Amino acid sequence: MGTAERRETAGDGTAAREATRQQAAPATRTSDAAGRRADGGPAREAAEVRAAYRPLWVEEPARRRRLPDPVRTAAARAVLIIAVTLIQAMVALLCTLAGSWLAFPMVISSVVSTIAATWAVLDVWVTRQVWNQRHGVVSTPSSTARALRRERRQARRAQRAAGRERARIRRRGGAGQLSHP
Repeated sequence: MGTAERRETAGDGTAAREATRQQAAPATRTSDAAGRRADGGPAREAAEVRAAYRPLWVEEPARRRRLPDPVRTAAARAVLIIAVTLIQAMVALLCTLAGSWLAFPMVISSVVSTIAATWAVLDVWVTRQVWNQRHGVVSTPSSTARALRRERRQARRAQRAAGRERARIRRRGGAGQLSHP
C-alpha cells in the first residue's frame, strides 16, 4: 500500500473499503466553472483535511485464527514461568561469579524452575491436543471415509434417478406400466 492510499475500516476491524486521495478528492469537490465551491470555503477546507488524514496503523484481519481460551491461558502461564526461570538462572550465574552465599540456593531454584517450565510447555501442548480432540480438528479424510462418502453419493444418485423415473412415468400417464397403483 503506497503512501497516497488510505484504508477505512469498519468497527469490527475488517477492511470496509480502500480509496486513494485522488479518488476521494473528486468525490468531495463539487466545483462550478470558476473552480470555487458552490457552498463556500469552510466545507472545502474540511474535505481537504479529511482527504489528507491517514491513520497511524490499519487493522487487518488476522492471518491465523485465535487460539482457544484454555490454550491461550496455558501459553501465557508458560511464558511467565519461562521468564521467571531465565531471571533465576541469570541471578544464579551472577551470584556464582560474585562468590555470594546465595549462589547455591539460586542454582537449586533454577533447576526446579527449569523443570516447572518444561512442565508448563508440555501443558500447552497437551491442552492444545485435548482442545483439538474435543472440538474437532481439520484433517484429511482417510481412505475408508472416502469410500463411505462415495457409497453414500452413489446411493443418493440412484435415489434421485428413481425419483425422476417415477415422475417421468407419472407425466406420461402411466404408459408402459402393467398395473396402476
